[in-house]
Amino acid sequence: MNLVDSCGWLEYFADGPNADFFAKPLCNIMELIVPTICIHEVFKSVLRQKGEEIALQILAIMEQAHVIELDTQIALLSAKIGYELKIPMADSIVLATARKYNATIWTQDSDFKGLPGVKYIRRKSR
Repeated sequence: MNLVDSCGWLEYFADGPNADFFAKPLCNIMELIVPTICIHEVFKSVLRQKGEEIALQILAIMEQAHVIELDTQIALLSAKIGYELKIPMADSIVLATARKYNATIWTQDSDFKGLPGVKYIRRKSR
């Protein structure tokens, strides 16, 4: 299973410099999980930048994957991860979700750099 972090979805849809890196997991929708926190972050960002119509279109694409809701087990695991690694709440939820579902995280968020089960690429400037 794969999990593309919010920054990866945004990079892909914006056709940014690292879009090709995220294309592989995003094109394999049957092996892709999407935490609801990623839906929140991506929708909010696209809503702010491109408007509701585009945000809803991207939401429809994201919902084709296996959407994973934040449940008690993930919430508790993410709290422990956030405490231990001193990372933000959203990142700890993403990491907890990936660990629960044995998924590889694809990201350009440096908070994940060097963690096991993470495919990280450095963010490139346009």
